Amino acid sequence: MTATDHAVELVQIAALAAADKLALQVVAYDVSEAIAITDAFLLASASNERQVKAIVDEVEDKLREVGAKPIRREGHREGRWVLLDYGEIVVHVQHEEERVFYALERLWRDCPSIPVPQPGPPPASDEE
Repeated sequence: MTATDHAVELVQIAALAAADKLALQVVAYDVSEAIAITDAFLLASASNERQVKAIVDEVEDKLREVGAKPIRREGHREGRWVLLDYGEIVVHVQHEEERVFYALERLWRDCPSIPVPQPGPPPASDEE
């Protein structure tokens, strides 16, 4: 069994939203074989609590636009590690320090990755 097309679509939308807010190290895993309760994990990180919250808000906004609502939201007040559970996908937005300490990639490295867009440098301005 693999992640559903809908789960992959939600991951892509969430990844683009995170990238729009300059999230770091955006990766996704198809965890459907390893966990029965969800299809995919999206991991993203930020260098400070304000950016963690901005990424979370953007992910929620973009997923809401396609009719997805979180079942559960944890950690938003602290802004160090926010978990958004959408049933089919779970989004983890972590402060860089938590990302290094908890190393979720190490736990899920045997699961297939799901390609996601990566944040890049802002487009060059035509103004001189």
